[in-house]
Amino acid sequence: MELARRNGPLHRLMTVLYSIIATLAVAFLLALPALMWTGCSRSATADGTALDTTGARVVAASDGGAGSTDAAGSKVERGAYMVTIGGCNDCHTPLKMGEKGPEPDMSRMLSGHPETLQLPNDPKVEKGWDGMTAATTGTAFHGGWGTSFAMNLTPDSLTGIGTWTEEMFIKTIRSGKHWGAGRPIMPPMPWFNYAKLSDEDISAVYAYLRSIPPIVNHVQPYRPPQQPVAAK
Repeated sequence: MELARRNGPLHRLMTVLYSIIATLAVAFLLALPALMWTGCSRSATADGTALDTTGARVVAASDGGAGSTDAAGSKVERGAYMVTIGGCNDCHTPLKMGEKGPEPDMSRMLSGHPETLQLPNDPKVEKGWDGMTAATTGTAFHGGWGTSFAMNLTPDSLTGIGTWTEEMFIKTIRSGKHWGAGRPIMPPMPWFNYAKLSDEDISAVYAYLRSIPPIVNHVQPYRPPQQPVAAK
């Protein structure tokens, strides 16, 4: 009778269960060292950034991850600082009327002379004055050199500097010529002062200008002074 119970269905089921449990236990014990090693080592996020056991990012500055991102952020911040102390907004950001008078319209930051504001071709400079500035925006200038318009410095690819390379930008500042090889940059742009900046500083300015929101604004081209009509 006892033998029958041992060979019965319940006994066979229990034997199978014990066998499975024992196998799993042995497998777990064998795998435990590997699991402990994996838990202590770095894993990777979906973007390939290494993580330590706390989930904190662990990236060397040379691997193109967070280290280089921090460096790029610092470069953009440096560029923002250079643009601010360099007074770029004074000419390239249109003015608007604020509570205390004219102030930069930062919704159009560095977008240049508004395409909607058309000015006379050859305004007459009053005697005793060297030049004039667009009264409502402060983005157009007229004098003996002709009429110049503050350009769009945002990264819009059609109307701004979106297609400019860093090398082209540096050559423009260094040479005082558009695209580094075109016509001379006209007053009042003080390029000859900015040309004394280091390559690193000009590069930082370029990085910042590439980081700001692009604005579509077709700036009018430079107008040379009109020649007087000869008397017949």
